Amino acid sequence: MINEAAGWLGIALGILGGAVLGLNFDRENWLGGYGSLKRRLIRLGHIAFIALGYLNLLFVQTAERLASTGHATALASWCLALGAFAMPLACFVNAWNPRCKPLFYLPVALLATGCISTFIGLVSS
Repeated sequence: MINEAAGWLGIALGILGGAVLGLNFDRENWLGGYGSLKRRLIRLGHIAFIALGYLNLLFVQTAERLASTGHATALASWCLALGAFAMPLACFVNAWNPRCKPLFYLPVALLATGCISTFIGLVSS
């Protein structure tokens, strides 16, 4: 299942990204200062990698109990895996170009579809 690999890769990227961010945390005005939109979005993207990596690992455990096997489970699997990388990407792109805010609709739709499909599969069993 792609979600286990996506989960571990996302966590690793989040840790590595955090290490890069940590190299400059002491520079008060780095990326516009601690409270700047750019810096907040980059921090959000870094945390999203880790959190959504865990979500994918949780899905691997849950998928074994899903009532629907086949298309619904595959849909949930791919939506969660793609959403785990689309969300940090949307954060990073928006950090440099706030006009790309509508880009957030894609990862939100992917992740919501994955979670709802998983929920329906669980309550159908």
